[in-house]
Amino acid sequence: MNSAGLLLDSFGRIREAVHEAVEGLGEDDLAARIDPDANSIAWLVWHLTRIQDDHLAGAFGTEQLWRSDGWRDRFGLPFPPAATGYGQTSAQAGAVRAPAELLLDYHDAVHDRTAALLAPVTNADLDRVVDSSWDPPVTLGVRLVSVIADDLQHAGQAAYVRGVVERGREGG
Repeated sequence: MNSAGLLLDSFGRIREAVHEAVEGLGEDDLAARIDPDANSIAWLVWHLTRIQDDHLAGAFGTEQLWRSDGWRDRFGLPFPPAATGYGQTSAQAGAVRAPAELLLDYHDAVHDRTAALLAPVTNADLDRVVDSSWDPPVTLGVRLVSVIADDLQHAGQAAYVRGVVERGREGG
């Protein structure tokens, strides 16, 4: 397996985890919070997808699908156009409500774009600096691993919340 294959497999696992956390749930279950300040499945999936969209667009010099493909308008969230969820308050996180189909369609669009961007990546490409505002500067490889790690954490959190929500419906 080459670098591109390894990266594609990693992002494919994120997609699988997102679908497992979201499919079959209604909007109320997706917006459920297991305590007043906890993140909902809807927020977690929206956020991890926004981060992937934002960070890969930046690393590859492309436009974010959030803006270019109208996802921002479809979600209709009360946030600035560049919002990714990073640093949001509990109240802002609680404002994210969306049906499963919308969350999954946006995630799948970002995943497909990610796969297209990663397919031609070589080992040498991974050393390209994509953000010089950090010390040391961030390379493409470091940025991709960071996105993978963040997305998998949030997908796991969404799966956990789903389990709590489903157990609550079953009465314990």
